Amino acid sequence: MNVVKIAIIGAGFSGLGAAIKLRQEGIDDFVILDRGQNFGGTWRDNTYPGAACDVPSHLYSYSFAPNPTWSRSFSEQPEIHRYINNVAAKNDLESYTRWNTEVTGTVWNEADGQWVITTSAGEYRATFVIAGVGPLCEPKLPDVKGIDDFAGEIFHSARWNHDYNLEGKRVAVIGTGASAIQIIPELAKKVGRLDVYQRTAAWVLPRLDRPYTNTESWAFKNIPGFQTAARAGIYASRELVSFGLTHAPGVLAPAKVLGKQNIARGISDRKLRAAVTPKWKVGCKRILLSNTYYPALNQANVDLVTDPIKEVTTTGIVTADGIARDVDAIVVATGFHVTDSPAFEHIIGKDGSSLAQVWESTGINAYKGTTVHGFPNLFLMVGPATGLGHTSIIYMIESQLNYLVDYLKLQRKYDIARVEVRSDVQHDYNVGIQKNLKSSVWETGGCASWYKDVFGNITTLWPGFTFRYRHITRKFDLAAYDTSSAAATGARAGAAAVTSHPATETVTS
Repeated sequence: MNVVKIAIIGAGFSGLGAAIKLRQEGIDDFVILDRGQNFGGTWRDNTYPGAACDVPSHLYSYSFAPNPTWSRSFSEQPEIHRYINNVAAKNDLESYTRWNTEVTGTVWNEADGQWVITTSAGEYRATFVIAGVGPLCEPKLPDVKGIDDFAGEIFHSARWNHDYNLEGKRVAVIGTGASAIQIIPELAKKVGRLDVYQRTAAWVLPRLDRPYTNTESWAFKNIPGFQTAARAGIYASRELVSFGLTHAPGVLAPAKVLGKQNIARGISDRKLRAAVTPKWKVGCKRILLSNTYYPALNQANVDLVTDPIKEVTTTGIVTADGIARDVDAIVVATGFHVTDSPAFEHIIGKDGSSLAQVWESTGINAYKGTTVHGFPNLFLMVGPATGLGHTSIIYMIESQLNYLVDYLKLQRKYDIARVEVRSDVQHDYNVGIQKNLKSSVWETGGCASWYKDVFGNITTLWPGFTFRYRHITRKFDLAAYDTSSAAATGARAGAAAVTSHPATETVTS
């Protein structure tokens, strides 16, 4: 059995960032547990053709680890993966990491005041757990009759089979979301025939991607403040979009025009244009970026199928209209278990209930997307109501890390052994979240999406400007928590202990 102060689950952007901040605070008593073989998380696992980020490079990176050598404005998967591993190497995190270690259970032991973590490589005990499992780590397969009976090759976009040669084959892609629109243009170049199965059309705007010039690359490396200014400009322009998403969807009307122009440029057939034009407001579902998706659909060897899938047979796919299309391979690009991640089933709180069970009964919510009542000493990264539809999630991760680091300072100062957010504080916070989302495009846009839980609440997205989230996570508000010291387990450290921290904070955009 291994005993540490802090266990970090996951070695993606969240887990890596947490480890770096711990080391900066002089904390070395921690371990990173990851089922993979190197750093990167979703950017390690998603190696499908065309994989790239839809947030500009200089913003999709740590502010405390800028990369002046980005090759282009929107980075592709290999370059992001290299960046993450380079940052890990510079911070000497390999020795803290246990690879090929699948976490199978994380259970709070109230008597000992510790988390008991079972893994494929043995048991760990930790006083604190930082869960950086990420929302895009567990592939979601479609619930389609007969899909397990398909005799050809089938794999999810996040588990790409590079050993299977798709050249000249008959291929089906199920899904037209963020991953699919990157995969489809690449497949269209090499396969004999490509069937694209679309359930709902998405708004796809032009992708302003280009290689950086030699002059720009030189300036990023050599002119002090140039890269910082570029990052700030990107951030500011993206924040303007959040006002339209959360408060005034009409502001996004120009984006709809751009989307329709993108369709007109890429597709010549009027019927096909109509099929890919969404019937809901821009932003209701994730806004996608591509210059190549529509031209790919326009190719002679590509067919867009909009009839619902009835079943999968041993040889292909049958749609509701009765048409059967035989294929050699099926690529499943149907996203991830975001609101119903299997990881939630394995995190067991003080009352013996899993995080999944609690959220099934109460709805998915947390306090500041980070802590959950009933789960002491647990810090979620990219938790409920921290997702974004317009800018870099790394900004939110860094905000959460600020909150975590400030707690660790207070933990040392007051010798805190156990911290648990109060249920009334968590409830009031989430009431504020939902109130601020009432006028958002996600409520009024006319679409259904994975942004909502089974209760109809928008549980994945932050309502408004991200600098507001940065503001409310700048300090750890200890008075919002029940705490006990190492010297007096079970006694509460009252709000008066830290009078500078308010008990609650109103969520406003």
